[in-house]
Amino acid sequence: MIDTHAHIYGPEFKEDIADVVRRARQAGVSQVFMPATDIASAEEAAALARQYPGTLYPMLGLHPEDLPDDWRDQLSRMEEILKSPHPFIGIGEVGFDLYWDDSRVAEQTEAFRVQVEWAATYDLPLMIHCRSAQHLLLQVLKDYPKDRLSGVFHCFSGGVDKALQLLEYPRFCLGIGGISTFKRSQLPSVLPSIPLSRIVLETDSPYMTPVPHRGERNEPAYVPYVAAKLAEVYGTTVEGVNRVTTANALRIFTRVSPPQNA
Repeated sequence: MIDTHAHIYGPEFKEDIADVVRRARQAGVSQVFMPATDIASAEEAAALARQYPGTLYPMLGLHPEDLPDDWRDQLSRMEEILKSPHPFIGIGEVGFDLYWDDSRVAEQTEAFRVQVEWAATYDLPLMIHCRSAQHLLLQVLKDYPKDRLSGVFHCFSGGVDKALQLLEYPRFCLGIGGISTFKRSQLPSVLPSIPLSRIVLETDSPYMTPVPHRGERNEPAYVPYVAAKLAEVYGTTVEGVNRVTTANALRIFTRVSPPQNA
C-alpha cells in the first residue's frame, strides 16, 4: 500500500516521526511520497527520505496557495536542483488555489506553467493541487499532448463530469483520501464512474483525516481506512484495492522502486 501524498516532514511530526513511520509500516503502508510546498520543505523532505531509504520519497515544487514574495527566485533555485542528480520523484505540490483568494491568478498561472514545463523537460510526474480553478488548470495543460505529461490530480472531490475531464489525460490518476469517508461526501456516488485503475491512495497528512479519526492529526497509517472505503464502493477486497492502486502509483512515479514485499 502506498500513501502518495503526505507532508510528514512538517512541524506536526517533529516529535514522533519515527513512530509515525513505524505505525505506517505496521498498517501495511510500504512507501510514502512527500510533496513539498516550497524549497525549504523540499529540502526537509529530502533529508527525511535519507533517513528512511526505500520508504519515504520526496518531491520538489512550489504550492500555489500563499506564494512567497521570492517565488520566482525559488523556482530558479529549484530548476538548478533538477539539472543535477537529485532524489526527487516528482514535481509537486503545484497547481492552482483560488478557494480563499483569487487575486493572484497571474502569479499562480506563471508558476504552474514553469513547473509543468519542468515535468515535460525532466520527465517527472506532477502532483497537482487544484481548488476552484479546474478551468485554469485545463487551459495550461491543453498546451501539451495529453499523453506527454503524467501525475496525480491530488485530493479529488468533484463530480463525475470533472473527473472525466481530468481522466482525458491518460497518464494521470485521481488521488483519493479521507474525504471519501466523510458522511456528506459525494465521492462514494462518483467513484463507480471512475475505473479503479485510475486511482491512487493518499492521506494529505496531517490534513483530511478519515473517519473514524476525524479531528485528529492525519498520518500515513490511516491509509487503510481509505482503502476499505474504496473496497466497499467497488465491491472488491482491500487487498484488491491495494494491489491495483500500488501498481497505479508505481506506473506514474517511475523513479520509485517496487516495495520489497510486493
